[in-house]
Amino acid sequence: MTSTTLPTETLTGTWTIDASHSEAGFTTRHAGIAKVRGSVAITEGTVEIGDDVASSSVTAVLDPTTIDTRDANRDGHLRSADFFDVESFPTWTFTSTSVTARGDDYVLVGDLTIHGVTRSVELDLEFNGTATDPFGNARAGFSASTEISRKDFGLTWNAALETGGFLVSDNVKIALEISAIKQG
Repeated sequence: MTSTTLPTETLTGTWTIDASHSEAGFTTRHAGIAKVRGSVAITEGTVEIGDDVASSSVTAVLDPTTIDTRDANRDGHLRSADFFDVESFPTWTFTSTSVTARGDDYVLVGDLTIHGVTRSVELDLEFNGTATDPFGNARAGFSASTEISRKDFGLTWNAALETGGFLVSDNVKIALEISAIKQG
């Protein structure tokens, strides 16, 4: 296995995901004609940055009860047993299985669990650099994206449209913006 050195401004060690400055967003098609965007809170997570890419890892926990699409009725439906069944499945998790370099960016592969179903997903990962905030915290920023099939996670509810097609698309685009704080 080839070892790839991380950018020199990267500090090795443990970084805690700052939930108040991080976001997990999603986009899907509604009625085949419009995009609906939403978000779900990342409640905790850790980024371990090793001396090389291969020894780095990420874990995260998300809270589906926080789903927000700016429509209370839709959000309630998404939380119901028709979709995410948040009473039975109150958390989503991600645990990386590998990180590799791809040009100037990275590929993060891991196990994503939604609705009690775990699938391997591949995220395009961009390292956005490091900074020190006004409170003396070392921060690192990351952006990541992927596309999943909701049916792969057992999310099959839908409604046929009179004009053909379905109300909710199968494909869901996911976009993450992560700010992490270096731990002592």
